[in-house]
Amino acid sequence: MIKTTFDRRAILLLVGLCMLFGLNQVVVKFGLEGISPLLQAGLRSVGAALLLMLWMLWRGEKIFYRDGTFWWGVLLGVLFAIEFLLIYLALDLTTASHTTIFLYTSPFVVALGAHFFVQGEHLRSVQVMGLLVAFAGVIFAFRDSLEGDATLLGDSLALAAALFWGATTVVLKASPQRHLSASRVLLYQLVVSAVILPLLSWLLNEPGVTNLTPLVVGSLLFQIVLMAFVGYLAWFWLLSHYPASKIASFTFLTPLFGVLLAWLILDERLSLDMLGALLLVALGIFLVNKPTGKRI
Repeated sequence: MIKTTFDRRAILLLVGLCMLFGLNQVVVKFGLEGISPLLQAGLRSVGAALLLMLWMLWRGEKIFYRDGTFWWGVLLGVLFAIEFLLIYLALDLTTASHTTIFLYTSPFVVALGAHFFVQGEHLRSVQVMGLLVAFAGVIFAFRDSLEGDATLLGDSLALAAALFWGATTVVLKASPQRHLSASRVLLYQLVVSAVILPLLSWLLNEPGVTNLTPLVVGSLLFQIVLMAFVGYLAWFWLLSHYPASKIASFTFLTPLFGVLLAWLILDERLSLDMLGALLLVALGIFLVNKPTGKRI
């Protein structure tokens, strides 16, 4: 049953998840000190897929059966794999705060893509305003990359990751996979990426595991257990109990937390351009997810 209003538990869980998602880019940075990008992303998918299968078995949910959406699942898994390939490569080249800001432009890709490819979902005037505001934020972020520790290549990879994240969401909304359980949809994406990412790491001759310190191991465990398993399942649980539009309206908190935590933990620079980009992207996310407004 979908509840129409948030209770205290839902609000605390939502804010906690936004903080968790914002922290993830910071944690990956620590992992990159000892595990190369594609292998680390692949190990994350392998570990999370195994945990998810165990959880599904414990709940009595079937894992191996024909659901009629296999090739859609493979397509979504490939998009998911490319998204994380780009995220981890971006984090190896640019700052965590820049990666977070560019990555969380994905809601705008979803809003734009759904307008053209998903029946019944049309852009509203307030969403167009949100897209324009966010675009201004992206310009500020690219300006900052010319002056600070970030790189244009890393920032571009993070922006490309946002495009693939948005494409994954739009394809899911438009495909038969939208009728599957959240755990099964996630399983397709984790399993396909668990095959693709380590294989690419090997084909590209990445160094692999170079310095397995407790901090690196802790980073990988955080990504597997808290982020890719607990975090995603908690998010899907919220979507099954509360209106999606109300949940989405909280996502503007994630880049705010991400940039703040990168500054506090990694001592990343906070310039005026960066603050402007952060506020504009966060405002854009809020406007895009605002439930009212005239259709265009």
